[in-house]
Amino acid sequence: MAVRASGLVKRFEDVVAVDGIDLAIHRGECVGLLGPNGAGKTTTMEVLEGLTQPDRGEVEVLGHRWGVGRDRDVRTRIGVQLQETQLAERLNVEETIRLFRSFYPAGREVGEVMELLGLTAKRNGRVHKLSGGQRQRLALACALVGEPEVLFLDEPTTGLDPQARLRIWEVVEAFRAGGGAVLLTTHSMEEAARLCDRVAIIDHGRLIAEGTPTALVDSLNAEQIVEFRAHAHAHAHAAPPALDEAAVAALPGVSALSRRDGAVVLRVARIAEALPALLAELERQGVALESLTTKQPTLEDVFVSLTGRGLRDE
Repeated sequence: MAVRASGLVKRFEDVVAVDGIDLAIHRGECVGLLGPNGAGKTTTMEVLEGLTQPDRGEVEVLGHRWGVGRDRDVRTRIGVQLQETQLAERLNVEETIRLFRSFYPAGREVGEVMELLGLTAKRNGRVHKLSGGQRQRLALACALVGEPEVLFLDEPTTGLDPQARLRIWEVVEAFRAGGGAVLLTTHSMEEAARLCDRVAIIDHGRLIAEGTPTALVDSLNAEQIVEFRAHAHAHAHAAPPALDEAAVAALPGVSALSRRDGAVVLRVARIAEALPALLAELERQGVALESLTTKQPTLEDVFVSLTGRGLRDE
């Protein structure tokens, strides 16, 4: 076991940021924490990294409990990329990675890590002149240069262009394939689906669902998600009638109905049956479609089905 947490609780004044979370991460496994801003993901990460003391619960990293004598040794065996890493602005890329390499008794060659993260051409570039994406890659290089056994990544690809994001995904996949354990937070459903062996969905500090991305999506029992916007035709001297959502939810092939950003979202088990029935029902109600889309269900849909709101909602 690389990381184990049991009954974690962390409060800040009158806010319970982490509320009884249990989590385990094995070697060679990537686990993702998903949830909206303020759900408790970063606080959970900080507790597991030994940066924040929990109010209750136990944490073990590589068989060691934080605060029981061997913290310094364990810190040389983990790599951490914070959501916002403050680096020395006047150092260049190579100097920054070399500085972090000096913190560890063993590790990788500085040039190798720069090449791995696509930073070789920027080796003499000062930190304060780097783009946001280059800073993200530099922060990951600093986390990897000590050749850690466990990697903590807090939204590692935020703000990156598609090419840089793909490079980081490949680095994480190689690390995991080499037996390393990864815990990451992300808002990207594509990232979670590609990188994570398991996903833990957090809301209001609580773990509300956990499983493989495929199993969580399959739990919706939906082959398609249908999302539409519509407005009712107004009759003379009368307000337009509201959409009869109960009638729509009762249509053949529809397994659930919810609202998202003003649109109606249907979980559909049999799209070939449900779609014609939906169009006929909207016509019967005198409702005109503004837009209609269909898509495969995602982890975002899992979260909405559990909480009634999106992963990016504040």
